[in-house]
Amino acid sequence: MRVLIALFALVFLVSCEDGRDLNEAPAALGDFKLGHSIVIAPNLVKGPLSRDATKEQWIAAMDKALEDRFRRYEGEDKKLYHFGVSVEGFVLAQVGVPLVLQPKSVLIFRVTVWDDEKGIKLNEEPHEITVLEAISANTVAGSGLTQTAEEQMQNLVIKGAKQLEVWLGVQQKRYDWFTPDARVEKAAEGKRKNKAAQPAN
Repeated sequence: MRVLIALFALVFLVSCEDGRDLNEAPAALGDFKLGHSIVIAPNLVKGPLSRDATKEQWIAAMDKALEDRFRRYEGEDKKLYHFGVSVEGFVLAQVGVPLVLQPKSVLIFRVTVWDDEKGIKLNEEPHEITVLEAISANTVAGSGLTQTAEEQMQNLVIKGAKQLEVWLGVQQKRYDWFTPDARVEKAAEGKRKNKAAQPAN
């Protein structure tokens, strides 16, 4: 019984982070207002045991997820900020054999944030985001069993846009990005933070 309770608790916690919260108030991002969101996929890599998906499909799906999440923001000073997003790699899980080896869906993308007024990148080094499919009653045994490739893709980009929003909130607190006092995250500093955030082997 304790194992079942723990499993349901895990499903609930991860599901809360699946990005399906657009009906709630946006996070605090200062005077942020989205200008352009440019999504590309020049070096897209399909991972092993993945279903197929084209660059065009990923670009369209990611662009819509970013528009849906970030067009909600209306900065007080109407300053514009732009996203440069590169979709790098993905796995869209297939049905695996045996059941315990069901693969999970994954998306990797990189983002650079531009301050339109200042004409500068706020992060010198592109920030990489890895998105793992949210655990739910439909995906706990592998989403390849219960979802189409299109559904998996939608779930990943929606969750990815949410993870980007969370990261922007951290940058706002750390560097005042979306205020007149914005500071740029230097490449070396960003690398140190990313390395520190990686789990130990």
